[in-house]
Order: sequence, then C-alpha cells, then structure tokens
Amino acid sequence: MAERRLALPELDIAPFGTLLADPPWRFQNRTGKVAPEHARLSRYDTMTTEEIAVLPVAEVMAHQSHCYLWVPNALVADGLAVMVAWGFTYKSMVVWAKRRKDGGPDGRGVGFYFRNVTEPLLFGVRGKLRTLAPGRRQVNMIETRKREHSRKPDEQYKIIESCSPGPYLELFARYPHEGWTGWGNEADGGVIPRGRRYSSYGPVAGLAGQS
Repeated sequence: MAERRLALPELDIAPFGTLLADPPWRFQNRTGKVAPEHARLSRYDTMTTEEIAVLPVAEVMAHQSHCYLWVPNALVADGLAVMVAWGFTYKSMVVWAKRRKDGGPDGRGVGFYFRNVTEPLLFGVRGKLRTLAPGRRQVNMIETRKREHSRKPDEQYKIIESCSPGPYLELFARYPHEGWTGWGNEADGGVIPRGRRYSSYGPVAGLAGQS
C-alpha cells in the first residue's frame, strides 16, 4: 500500500512549546473482537507506525519543547521510534493506572501476555528543556477509571500544563480542551466521536483529590 502522508494545518500560534498526541495505532490483528477497526465496533480508523512517524511535527514545535505520546503497552518500541522521528529524545513516562469504582485495578483490559490495566504516556524533550518546577514534585502516575474506548483521562491536561510550557498542541484530539489547539478528525467540538459512549466517571474511592 502506498504511504499515506498527512499534512498539519497552518497554525498561527506555532511554534508550540508542548505536544500531546494519542495516535490511532494499528495492531497486527485489525479484525479482532476488540480492534478499533472491527466492523461491528467501528471505533476509529487507524494508521501505520510509518504514517504516524512521517507527520511533520518538528515543523510546528519550538526548538526547546516537550512531547507527551500515548502508546499501547504492546507498541512501546513503535512509540519510541515515532518520538525520535518527530525530533524528540525519550526521557521518562507517566503511567495511567486504570481503576475500578472501588479503587482496585480494572481487569477488563486485554493483552496476549498479561491483562493490561495500565497505559504509558511517553515523555520526550527537544533541546535541553527540563520540566517546570511543579514537575519535580509530580509523581508519574495517573489513577482514574476508564471511559469510552481509547479516551484518555482529563487529569492529563492539568499535569501537562503545570509541568510543560505552552502554547499547547494536541494531535489526534477527540475532545476539544480550553487553552489547547486541537488537530484531528474528531477535534472539532461539533463532532461526536465514533463508538459506544459512556457517562462521565466520578472520583475513584480513596483517590479523590489526587493529582
């Protein structure tokens, strides 16, 4: 199949200080019962690692900037390769620990080797830019309940804004967020993301108020 190269739009406030990206990663098994492209579920279209890697991200990012990249546990190596292609050096990660309402691990995750209850948010740096002062006190874990398939916790924005400089760009955004520039097929506030939707979650027992 020919390589699909997507262009980023002309953005008036570029260059950006911080990037958050949640790419539509493609798994080898595209027709499995929980795959994003399964005909019955039709959650979203996916892209190959190569298609994600060739996005001209470096063109809209400041020479001193941060990158936060969501990646499934099974595709961490792909995520690291994409980060390099975008011009960032991997430094650390934030781990999303998915919890039940009672605060225990949410064992509804899938996986060929272990049942996944976590998801990594890789952190990379372009240049020599450290995290802001609050980052030196921020633990690298988010503990919340899951919502719709692939939807990430809103707590990420507060953490990123306190630890990394603006302006802020979110690639493959599915829900607009105040103070951020969003790019993606579902980034507009008038677009309802595909797939089954669930009601918003409340605080996890024993974790209310935790950053």
